[in-house]
Amino acid sequence: MHNRRKREVKEARTLTKKKFVNYSRWGYFFIAPFFIIYLVFSLFPLITTFYDSFFENYRVGLMQVGPTFVGFANYLKIFESDILKYGLNTVILWILNFIPQITVSLLLAIWFTSYSLNLKGQQFFKTIIYMPNLIMAAAFSMLFFTLFSDGGPINLYLGNAGIIKEPIRFLARVDWTRTLICIMNFMMWFGNTTILLMSGIMGIDVSLFEAARIDGASSLKTFTKVTMPLLLPIFVYVLITSLIGGIQMFDVPQILTNGNGAPDRTSMTLVMFLNKHLASMNFGLAGAVSVLIFFVTVGFSVLVYKTLMKNYDPKRSAK
Repeated sequence: MHNRRKREVKEARTLTKKKFVNYSRWGYFFIAPFFIIYLVFSLFPLITTFYDSFFENYRVGLMQVGPTFVGFANYLKIFESDILKYGLNTVILWILNFIPQITVSLLLAIWFTSYSLNLKGQQFFKTIIYMPNLIMAAAFSMLFFTLFSDGGPINLYLGNAGIIKEPIRFLARVDWTRTLICIMNFMMWFGNTTILLMSGIMGIDVSLFEAARIDGASSLKTFTKVTMPLLLPIFVYVLITSLIGGIQMFDVPQILTNGNGAPDRTSMTLVMFLNKHLASMNFGLAGAVSVLIFFVTVGFSVLVYKTLMKNYDPKRSAK
C-alpha cells in the first residue's frame, strides 16, 4: 500500500513537470546577448589594453617591433611627455562647457516643470532643444569650422558690416578655439541634460512644492531647500556622466583643430593624445594612456559620488 502511494505521488509529480514550463530559465536566454556583446566588445578589449600597456609594440615602416615585455617603461614615457598639459586642457574645456550647460539646463528644467508658470508649447521647445543632440559631432564640427574659418561667412558678414577690417583668425587663437569647442559641446548636450533634470523634478511630490508655497517660501528658497536636495541623485548622475564625457572629449576638438590641438596644442585632449599613438601603431604607449585615462575617470567619478552623496538620506527625501 505504501509503495503504491509513493508510485502515485511520483506519477503525479511527473505529470505536473510535463505540464509546467519553467519560464524563469528563459530570462537567461534574453539577457545572454548583452553579456556576450559586453564580453567580446568591452571586457576582452579592456583586459587586452591592460596587457598591451606592459609591452613595447609598435611599427616602423614595414617592420614590426615587439611585442617585448618592458614592465612600466611605457608609463614612464607617458609621464615624460606633455600628458599633464593635455589633462589640464581637457579639464579646462570640460569646466567651460559644463558650468553654462548645467546652469541653463537647471533653469529650463525648472521652467518647463513649473505648475505656476504653466508654459505653453512645452513639447515643441523640448524637441527643439534636444535636436542638436541628434546631429553627429563630426557634422557639427565641420559646420563650425566652415563658419569660423578665415574666409568663412562670419568673417565675411563682420567685414561687410564694417565691424572688422581684417578677418579674425578664430582657429589661430587659444581663447576663440576653446570657446568654439565649448559652445559646440554645450549646444549638443544641454538638451539631453535638461531632459534628465526634468525627469528628476517631475518625480518629486507636488505637495512638497505646495507646502513650501503655503509656508511663504520664495522661489530661491524652494529651489535650495526642496528641489535640489531631492534632485541630488539625478544631479550627481548628470555630473558624473558629463565628467566621463569631458574626459573622453575627442571628436569636436579633433575635427575643429585638424587633430593637432591648435594653436600650440592648447586644445589637445587626453583622448586626442591617445589617438596619436594609435595612428602611429604604437600600441604599448596607447595602452598605457588608455589605462591612465581609465583610472583617472574611475577616481574622479568615485570622488564626486562620495563627496556629494555623503549627506543624502533617501528616507528623509521620501518623506
